Amino acid sequence: MCRRIDAGVLFLTLGVGSMACTGEEYARNSLEQTYEEAWDFRMRENPLWATAVGVHDYNDRLPSQTPEDIERRAAYWEQVAERLDGFDAAGLEGAESINYRIFRRQVEDRLAGHRFREHLMPITSETGFHTSLAWMPEQMPFRTPQDYRNYLARLRAVPTYFEQYTALMKSGLEQGYGLPRVVLDGYESTIQPHIVQDPSESIFFQPFREFPTAVPESERAGLRSQGEAAIREAVTPSFRGFLDFMLNEYIPGCRESVGASELPEGRDYYAYLIRHHTTLDLSAEDVHQIGLDEVARIRAEMEEVIRQVDFEGDFAAFLEFLRTDPRFYPRTAEELLKQASWIAKRMDGKLPALFGKLPRLPYTVAPVPDHIAPKYTAGRYVGPPPGSTLPGYYWVNTYALESRPLYALPALTLHEAVPGHHLQNALRQELTGLPDFRRFSGINAYGEGWGLYSEFLGVETDFYEDPYDNFGRLTYEMWRACRLVVDTGIHAKGWTREQALEFMAANT
Repeated sequence: MCRRIDAGVLFLTLGVGSMACTGEEYARNSLEQTYEEAWDFRMRENPLWATAVGVHDYNDRLPSQTPEDIERRAAYWEQVAERLDGFDAAGLEGAESINYRIFRRQVEDRLAGHRFREHLMPITSETGFHTSLAWMPEQMPFRTPQDYRNYLARLRAVPTYFEQYTALMKSGLEQGYGLPRVVLDGYESTIQPHIVQDPSESIFFQPFREFPTAVPESERAGLRSQGEAAIREAVTPSFRGFLDFMLNEYIPGCRESVGASELPEGRDYYAYLIRHHTTLDLSAEDVHQIGLDEVARIRAEMEEVIRQVDFEGDFAAFLEFLRTDPRFYPRTAEELLKQASWIAKRMDGKLPALFGKLPRLPYTVAPVPDHIAPKYTAGRYVGPPPGSTLPGYYWVNTYALESRPLYALPALTLHEAVPGHHLQNALRQELTGLPDFRRFSGINAYGEGWGLYSEFLGVETDFYEDPYDNFGRLTYEMWRACRLVVDTGIHAKGWTREQALEFMAANT
């Protein structure tokens, strides 16, 4: 880091070599300092995220979600935005220019999210603030007695954490920021698994089942007893109260409408979301038309596969055949996991011929945890916290086996595991010379774009040996194209939910 020096000092040092910065150097150093300060701020303000990225300075606390803290954070990001306005970024090149542009977009998006009151809707149809807590036993280190004391402090903080989020959700209902009621059908399945009679049956008890050798035998019984008490007195009652709130207050109070345009400033909010997820200045109509064009293209490729297998019947009949023929579906969860593992290992063998650099981190295949499986997607990649001894996980959902077709499993595996998200995310974390905000953040257009590209690599490497497997790949591609159509249809064009269901059923 060079430093500013005044004219007098400059005159005295000219003969021995100046440490003065050029304008570009000073701007660059100031930017790096801004990145570092903002990263430290994020770690302090979101201890759960800090733990997830390997920063353990705040492992004894949970994030505070009071209105005052939310406004204070927004004010901080306003100040950061003002600092960025003061930089002349025209002279930045290469990675430095990319850093600046990504960081600036992230700051702008944080401020936009606050403007559109996203914090008043802290759950989705799938997950929420409460499900993220269940990651703590996996993400936190448990090597020393202090690690256990940190964990106990977090368990004891759960009631306040739930109270703050519940207050935000109540405020959201009052101000018109509620989710569509229909997407919360069955939402209790994300809460009920944590309401246990016996603390030892809770997922939060997991760290107390076995202790590392660094925890003295004399302390283990006491820590275990404190863990049972914290789960019984703090964790379980919090989930029980949240379930009561959801069933008796929040869900009944949610809106009947489904479109984002029905929210306050809803049309502006949806326009922001398009820009956030695509990084492009597209209108809802642009996205809708892209979707329709893609549906037509993919449909033609699907029709070609139907001809290859000599199916007698139209497109709708073929979809019905795929939905109902038992040969396409696993009989047991073990069968599904074994098939996913075999597909993953087959692609592992092709990676050296495709990529010059592979990550050091291995991955494994595992079922989606029971406590989130009913509302979860077919599969997902989950990376480990940096510095942990965990692998990456390719999660496969073994819930409702009748909805897990085997012909779609190759494309799912290539997307989520290799050469998809595991390869992508593990390599990203191993990169050097990047600021932390880039190593530990994703851009949907790139992340999911890479996943889609990974599926297509299966075509280029003759991986889809069976026409039905290739049709499975096309079903995923079609699913995404249809989502462009129905998403914009619902949120910007006034489509009903029934219209969206009919369009999806006719094409996917």
